[in-house]
Amino acid sequence: MQPMDRILETARKKPARIVLPEGEDPRIVSGALRALRDGIAQPVLIGPRASVDAQVKEAGGNVGEIEIIDPATHDKTGHYEHAYHKLREHKGLSLENAKRAVADPLVFAALMVREGDAQGTIGGAVATTAATVRAALQVIGRGPGVSTVSSFFLMLMNQEHHPKQGAIIFADCGLIVEPSSEELAQIALSSAESFKALLGEDARVAFLSFSTMGSARHKRVEHVAEAVSLARAQNADLVMDGEFQFDSAFVPAVAASKAKDSAIQGDANVFVFPSLEAGNIGYKIAQRIGGAGAIGPILQGLNRPANDLSRGCSADDVYNLIAVTGAQAASL
Repeated sequence: MQPMDRILETARKKPARIVLPEGEDPRIVSGALRALRDGIAQPVLIGPRASVDAQVKEAGGNVGEIEIIDPATHDKTGHYEHAYHKLREHKGLSLENAKRAVADPLVFAALMVREGDAQGTIGGAVATTAATVRAALQVIGRGPGVSTVSSFFLMLMNQEHHPKQGAIIFADCGLIVEPSSEELAQIALSSAESFKALLGEDARVAFLSFSTMGSARHKRVEHVAEAVSLARAQNADLVMDGEFQFDSAFVPAVAASKAKDSAIQGDANVFVFPSLEAGNIGYKIAQRIGGAGAIGPILQGLNRPANDLSRGCSADDVYNLIAVTGAQAASL
């Protein structure tokens, strides 16, 4: 079974209520209608009723087939305003300002998830990553025991030319610019959980650098090695190692030469990049030159699923991220 097929199957077993705060965007509407008809989710479109209705009709849908919520008229808007005020009152937020904040669809959608009226939310087709992540962090918050919220890309290798078939995770490619050793350790642990939740397989985590197992000496190499030690101290049962150059973590023949004593043996499926710069460049090279599919950035470490689309996304990207978000919800 292809990795995406597994994710779709997981989402379809118990379709989650996924709220989409950018309901006026045609890509969001098309992806949501497809997800609804395929039975992988119960999408909820947020936005001014007349405008969203028009987009649904334009996409060939019937207004009555998909749930649409207009925050200006919704009967629970007052409840969300008071909930947000209570949540942020310690920061000096007044009720009047809470009402203004909840008028933001991103905040409204996150409150639906926080209050148990939805199992996940997806934004970012129109809003910036900063705004999307801020709403998720402020409203949904970090999960128990999580010190750092991060992101990953699910990289799909299903072309004939790919030397390995299946899916791998690249992290963090979208959120933390210069992670500390402690943050790298948390990224690794969260990514391993994400891999297991989405694909049902055990993770094998490689911490990447420009050095393999001490082949180079530099403070950046030591930084990654420290992260490996910290991660092991938190989960000694997880298969992980480093530092690795990418080929030593991905190609068994190279690993036999450069890292023959490592448990990874050139067969890692989770790759932790030392910086956002490296991770972002790496996933784009794999996607644009290597032809790998790239789904993300997918957020991890939150109390409930909330994910970020690229502003250049397609309706297919929306559909795939709805499936991923549903599968994340199913794993909780």
